[in-house]
Amino acid sequence: MKTGRRTFLKRVGAASLAAGVPLVSKGRAPAVIGNGKMKLSCRPYDLQLRHTFTVSGFSRNTTPVILTEIQYEGVTGYGEASMPPYLGESQESVLKFLKKVDLGQFRDPFLLEDILNYVDGIDVENRAAKASVDIALHDLLGKLVDQPLYRLWGLNPAHTPVTSFTIGIDTPEVVRMKTEEASRFKVLKVKLGGDNDREMITTVRSVTDVPLYVDVNQGWKDKHQALDMIHWLNEQGIIFVEQPLPKEQVDDTAWLTAQSPLPIMADEAFQRLGDLASFKGVYSGINIKLMKSTGLLEAHKMITVARALDMRVMIGCMTETSCAVSAASQLSPLVDWADLDGNLLISNDIYEGVQVIDGKVTLNNLPGIGITRLNPSLKDA
Repeated sequence: MKTGRRTFLKRVGAASLAAGVPLVSKGRAPAVIGNGKMKLSCRPYDLQLRHTFTVSGFSRNTTPVILTEIQYEGVTGYGEASMPPYLGESQESVLKFLKKVDLGQFRDPFLLEDILNYVDGIDVENRAAKASVDIALHDLLGKLVDQPLYRLWGLNPAHTPVTSFTIGIDTPEVVRMKTEEASRFKVLKVKLGGDNDREMITTVRSVTDVPLYVDVNQGWKDKHQALDMIHWLNEQGIIFVEQPLPKEQVDDTAWLTAQSPLPIMADEAFQRLGDLASFKGVYSGINIKLMKSTGLLEAHKMITVARALDMRVMIGCMTETSCAVSAASQLSPLVDWADLDGNLLISNDIYEGVQVIDGKVTLNNLPGIGITRLNPSLKDA
């Protein structure tokens, strides 16, 4: 009976995906949430960065995450919530949110929209927490039908883009070292918004002539000075400029986008699907991150709407393990640009998944989000 049900679920699940996831403990053993067949478990984990990571406004050496699992009929889906400072979430807030999630009320894990609409409705914010459930559910469903997500979405893995590697704000010596270490990448992403922007670019250019993305993280305040800087950047082989002005300066950003020789991409200003309609004419495109979008379900919809609005699309990430990065990579054949290097910035990844080969995002044939757990049990994290 169970084998027949599993075969039925695989057929129904493949069709539905193609058309389109109690008490929390911080102890060693993961907590189990809900009494139904789907059981959600979670635990905190701290990512250790290989280098101090500096952007406009702050520096850090670690990133807190929450690792999640959804178990169903002997199959486990993996998820993750990553909480860089600007998201406003923490391990404590994510655990508090996940305590409210009861997946046991759903008997069929393929009711993706119903389940994730329920999770989204639990609270207004907590986007990374919601993403951790979404990713684990998508991974579970892909495993139940024994197919990678990109295949269920009808995407060609040969169409994945190259990914950038991020160079944070630092001294010329460190920037030069980081650039040399990133020699296998075909494009770099340079963080600006400090007091040494031109020095950052000229230092990188002293090592490599590959194309560059620029991310200002809201670090520029005056639109005229920003435009002057963008004209200079245009001469340095820059592809686009990400979030140059504070997200509140909507009119200034629209003016800058209209005047700029380079595309202006939204990052901090862009969170949920509902933001998109008002961005037409303000930004040239959007940077989608699963920790902002609440996961893959909404991210997929964002790409569809952005294309309808004739906007450019980038898929990015936070500092994450290969779990969340591999999940985002499943959507990468649909986008113009990728910045999927978050797992490469850490020294204690506990998954294997998507690879960067000759600078290109390279998907595998593993089911779900395409990862393998390096340690067999969540409690060993």
